[in-house]
Amino acid sequence: MSWLQRLRVDSFTLALLAAVALAWWFPLQGMAARGLDDLTNVAIAALFFLHGARLSREAIVAGALHWRLHLLIFASTFVLFPLLGLALKPLSGLWLTPELYLGLLFLCTLPSTVQSSIAFTSMAGGNVPAAVCSASASSLLGVFLTPLLMSALAGSHGAMAHPGEAIGKITLQLLVPFVAGHLLRRWIGPWVERQRAVLRYTDQGTVLLVVYTAFAASVSSGLWQSTPVQALYVVIAVCALLLAVVMVATTFAARRLGFSREDEIAIVFCGSKKSLATGVPMAKILFASSTLGAIVLPVMIFHQIQLIVCANIARRYARRARTQPMPEQAAD
Repeated sequence: MSWLQRLRVDSFTLALLAAVALAWWFPLQGMAARGLDDLTNVAIAALFFLHGARLSREAIVAGALHWRLHLLIFASTFVLFPLLGLALKPLSGLWLTPELYLGLLFLCTLPSTVQSSIAFTSMAGGNVPAAVCSASASSLLGVFLTPLLMSALAGSHGAMAHPGEAIGKITLQLLVPFVAGHLLRRWIGPWVERQRAVLRYTDQGTVLLVVYTAFAASVSSGLWQSTPVQALYVVIAVCALLLAVVMVATTFAARRLGFSREDEIAIVFCGSKKSLATGVPMAKILFASSTLGAIVLPVMIFHQIQLIVCANIARRYARRARTQPMPEQAAD
């Protein structure tokens, strides 16, 4: 194994770090920055159009009836996480800058990720159709719930857009292209499936564009000059703690409520994830550009931690299924 594999640092994380470094040393300003911002908006719309084209209607139908499982996942995503975010408020101004705390609060209100939730559920031998349905529904609900939750928890802090205005912008830029892509799936779906490996880089390229523009604006505004290095260490520790608490809580709840092993796996992986691909574009719409870099930083850190931790837990689930399978219990 290479040294990168031993450190469990994937190439996309290195690309994110490179985008941050590029924004630090070469922040675009003026007309160039506005032109790149327009390009980023087009790329975001294309990203969600392709997500819609990939979504299988059959998978939605197969998992949609498992309502108890979905309620537990949504409770974790949109209730437990935000409550944990509120509990972190004493850190703001003490160990965290207000902008970094706002980023942690934003992280806690985001929907679940789709691709990695499904991938880890599949790797661990869980209920994949239910994971597809729940993660996809979480992304759609997040269009409305994330702005409303942020408005309730943070108010106008950080020059956040009005929730009604934010929902309208998010709907236009994210949901409308998503629905359009799904409606056209009949004609373009086979092509999208054949190009899945190539389009993966489209997803990542869009996130890198948003990260670069966000950090470039923050550098230009002088935000990072007032951010202590110790606060960044606190963000890393808090992200790891958030993931650990939620994974333990969802595992306990799934077993206490009598879910099967397959359902437990879907609940743990869907209920503990937060979407970088959805969160970064949402942050661009919700917050002022001068604070955007600090707000998306916790999302980026949490993204890498969840990949490392969940990959190892998925492998443990898979090994346990091969050696000592858990007794199956009825889900309903």
